[in-house]
Amino acid sequence: MDAVGLVSATVSVAGAVLTAFLGYWYQQRARRLDRRSYMDRYGAHMAMAAFDLQSRIFNILHGHRVDAAGKSRGFLTAFVVHGAADDAEYARRSTAFVFAEYLAWVEILRQDVQFLDLGRNQVNRDVMRQISRISGILSGVEVGQVHVGSEFRIFKTAQRAIGEVMARTDGETGRRRCCGYAEFDTLLNEDASFRRWFTPLLNDVDRVAAAPEPALPRLTELQHRLVELIDLLDPRFVRFRREHRSRFASAAAPGGSGG
Repeated sequence: MDAVGLVSATVSVAGAVLTAFLGYWYQQRARRLDRRSYMDRYGAHMAMAAFDLQSRIFNILHGHRVDAAGKSRGFLTAFVVHGAADDAEYARRSTAFVFAEYLAWVEILRQDVQFLDLGRNQVNRDVMRQISRISGILSGVEVGQVHVGSEFRIFKTAQRAIGEVMARTDGETGRRRCCGYAEFDTLLNEDASFRRWFTPLLNDVDRVAAAPEPALPRLTELQHRLVELIDLLDPRFVRFRREHRSRFASAAAPGGSGG
C-alpha cells in the first residue's frame, strides 16, 4: 500500500471511530436527558402528593391538643365526629385519598424505575431510600422502638395494591398518572373491587377521629419523613416555601399548612 492509500485508510478508520464515539455519546446524552425528564416530572408529582399527605397529617396532629373547652379538635375529630354529615364524609374520603395518591406515585415510580438507570445519581438513591423508609413507617408495628397502634398501618403489599389501583399506567414510560379525587370518589361508590382496598383505611380514619392517641407516634414520624422527602425533591424551595414544611412538634406546633 502506497503512502496515499495508507493515509486514506487511516482517515477512514479514524472517521469510523469518531462516528461511533459520537453516536455513543449522543445516545448516552439522550438517555441522561430522558432520565432527568422522567425524574423531574415524577419528582414534581411525588412532591405534591407527599406535601398533601404531610399537610393533612399535620392538621390531624395539630388540633389534637385539648382546647380551652376541654375538647380535642384535630382535623378528623372536628369534621368526622363533630361536623355535618357532608363534611364528615369529605374528611374521611379526602384523607384516604391523600394516602392513596402518595402510594400511587410511589408505585408508578417503582414500575418505571426498571426502565430507567437511576442508580448512579446520589439524589435519586436518597429519594428511593426515603421512600423505603416511609414505607416501613406505614407498615411497622414499632416506630422508633416504640410499639404503636394499628391505626394507619398499611402492610407493604397492601401499599402496592393501593398504588396499583390508583395508578393509571397505560401511558408511555414517564407519562403515567394517578386518578384524581373525583374519579376516586366515584369508584368508591360504584366499584366494590376498588373499594375493598380502602375500607380498612376509611375505618382507620373513623378510629383516629374518635381516639387519636394511639396513632400519634406513627403519624408524627410519618409527617417528619414526608417533609424530608419533600426537601430532597424540592431542595431549592421552588414548589413549597420553607415555612410550609413545618415538622410537627407535640408540645408546640405552628399553624397547619392546608387540608
